[in-house]
Amino acid sequence: MTDLKKNYIAGEWIPGIAEIENRNPSDLSDLVGMFAQASADDLEAALDQAKQAQKAWEAYGMERKQAVLMNIGNELMARAEELGTLLSREEGKPIAEGKGEVFRAGQFFTYYAAECLRQLGENADSVRAGVEIDVRREPVGVVAVISPWNFPTATASWKIAPALCYGNAVLWKPANATPASAVALTEIISRQDIPKGLFSLVMGSGRKIGQKLVESPKVNAITFTGSVPVGKGIASAAIQNLTKVQMEMGSKNALAVMDDADIDLAVTVALGGAFGGTGQKCTASSRLVVHEAVHDAFVEKLVAGTKAMQVGHALEAGTQMGPVVSEQQLRENLAYVDLGRSEGAELACGGERLNMPHEGFYMSPGVFLNSSNSMRINREEMFAPLTSVIKVGSYDEALSVVNDTNFGLTSGIVTQSLARATHFRRNARTGVVTVNLPTAGTDYHVPFGGRGDSSYGSREQGKAAAEFYTTVKTAYISAGDPT
Repeated sequence: MTDLKKNYIAGEWIPGIAEIENRNPSDLSDLVGMFAQASADDLEAALDQAKQAQKAWEAYGMERKQAVLMNIGNELMARAEELGTLLSREEGKPIAEGKGEVFRAGQFFTYYAAECLRQLGENADSVRAGVEIDVRREPVGVVAVISPWNFPTATASWKIAPALCYGNAVLWKPANATPASAVALTEIISRQDIPKGLFSLVMGSGRKIGQKLVESPKVNAITFTGSVPVGKGIASAAIQNLTKVQMEMGSKNALAVMDDADIDLAVTVALGGAFGGTGQKCTASSRLVVHEAVHDAFVEKLVAGTKAMQVGHALEAGTQMGPVVSEQQLRENLAYVDLGRSEGAELACGGERLNMPHEGFYMSPGVFLNSSNSMRINREEMFAPLTSVIKVGSYDEALSVVNDTNFGLTSGIVTQSLARATHFRRNARTGVVTVNLPTAGTDYHVPFGGRGDSSYGSREQGKAAAEFYTTVKTAYISAGDPT
């Protein structure tokens, strides 16, 4: 029998009203666990307790808060192998990526532990004589965290850590596809020196628990990472209560390969950006915009590199790309393969379901050639190990294609020209730009976010996170006549 993993509601582990099973996408015979689903009453209890706990947490001294976040971060980093293995087992990314994600999650907590001591205000003289001004940030209140399955520990951590750092309470609804990582992180947080109910884990479906959470007038702010349609639904619900919203949504990232590019470097960058995490990254390089002068040479090496990628069980040594996360995701991916062919693109390799020693959701990484930027495979986020090559005749055309999208999260260029790199950095309409690096891969101490349909609200990560997790108070003080 498998123990039921419970929700953590208002400081107690609660069984919920139903349960779901979680299976390893690398091996469907491997049952990761059974996970409780919260009820509407559980959610209300968590919300009520969070409001009280937030006031107590806000009153904690800054060093006391720092110690809490530092303990969480240090434990995550110390247990990166154990928890990274669990993450890879339930999500499907190769174990090296799973371990790296957990370690990075720990770094988010230790970074914001330090930020607990750096919450400095501002002061100014008033335009009125004898009046001084004090400007400082205060907690926004109760924060709803809605996180995705593709980075189940890291994305949640870069939301939870700053929320706690700046004095807020947190209700976390993780994706149902990856509940094991959520329970593991919650177990660490639950053992810390925090008020009862400051942090709650509320597992359940988006349609039920998620919807009630974003509609609640007891929530002061919502931070969400997921799809554009869901994000728009959240924004619509949140505006009814004038709830503060921050959202990271879709993408259609492009990597431009110029005629002066180091081809071997360009191929390495493209392979990593397109197929890392099985292409299930919001920062994945799903469009490869290649100058005609190097197109054929680049494509030859790209296809060869794609075919050589080792697809396998996430926990097995040598695996470069694991399975996709679910049967539904696999069906959607294969549908995009059919769509690309119907639009006239040439599938140079991959894009097929694979039969492996273990039953799972495996597919081979695929490359489309002879594609145009008007095709749906180049307009819509596929979230798949699929990438499309778009041939262009000049740098100016490449930049135009890169910017021709409703999204605007990341973009990159491979070039040896400082002038082109500088122009691209300044003119690519994305929130993140890379030069001679994959479009995927960002640091935790600087802002992250995009433009257009990719993002809504203030930036995540680094000091920029304070904008969302706090509210500004301006105080005017008359000192009076000193005589």
